[in-house]
Amino acid sequence: MSKISRFTGQVVTLAKSAVGGRGESAAPQGGGGFAGYAVVSLHCLRIYLEKPYREALDLLSEMPQILAKISLDAADLPDHSTLVKAFDRIKMAVWRVLLRLSAQLHEPSGHAAMDATFFDRENASKHYCRRTNYRVQTLKTTALVDTESQAVLDVHCTTEKRHDTQLGWQLVRRNAGELHSFSADKGYDWQQLRDKLRENGVRPLIKHREFRPIDHAHNARIDGSLYGQRALSETVFSVIKRTLGHTVRARPWYREFREIVLMCTVYNIKYAVS
Repeated sequence: MSKISRFTGQVVTLAKSAVGGRGESAAPQGGGGFAGYAVVSLHCLRIYLEKPYREALDLLSEMPQILAKISLDAADLPDHSTLVKAFDRIKMAVWRVLLRLSAQLHEPSGHAAMDATFFDRENASKHYCRRTNYRVQTLKTTALVDTESQAVLDVHCTTEKRHDTQLGWQLVRRNAGELHSFSADKGYDWQQLRDKLRENGVRPLIKHREFRPIDHAHNARIDGSLYGQRALSETVFSVIKRTLGHTVRARPWYREFREIVLMCTVYNIKYAVS
């Protein structure tokens, strides 16, 4: 069985768990729409193939065995504009559930690391930029990564200049019940963040900025082996950009956020079935 076949089979299973639709016809019948799991599966394959909407659908039309796993035929494939509109209709909560389910394909270790990177936003025309106030050309993405399995547990995106410490707590808070330790670089140095982590039973491994002798003492007590694993979050970003792309093609902000979450989901599934 090929990698894309195994990937598609796993995507369909997770999509049905995230949006329901078990037993539902994938293709429209009687004037209805495509099943939610079919739309989600097509979008995951679009990211996996690293192609725009039109090219991805053209390629899939030549892959009957892959489409059969989604219970579709080449004649059933929607127009690219239909797929774009369907992407907007699926709520962000569904994509988050899908990300969480994909992370569960990997054995969790309870030890997580966090880091941020920037994804380029696709160049837009000057007219579009003026009309939509499209000024920021990069998307700041912060990911919480399991250090052993290197699965993406959670992700946050913003075009604003929010401080890393605030973003860090927002992500860890949603996952605190599953974590034993949390490591990050000095950009996340905030005593309140450490206190909040300890209150939730998570051991903070965040080095202090060294202004006083006591800061050196605190840093010396940090478990070096666990703290060193924080670099794995950078490795994950590197793999995602190298294999799935470093640019988000969507123009509206809400689509860009969903596309990043979808890229992380595809990354998790891709390396779980490889």
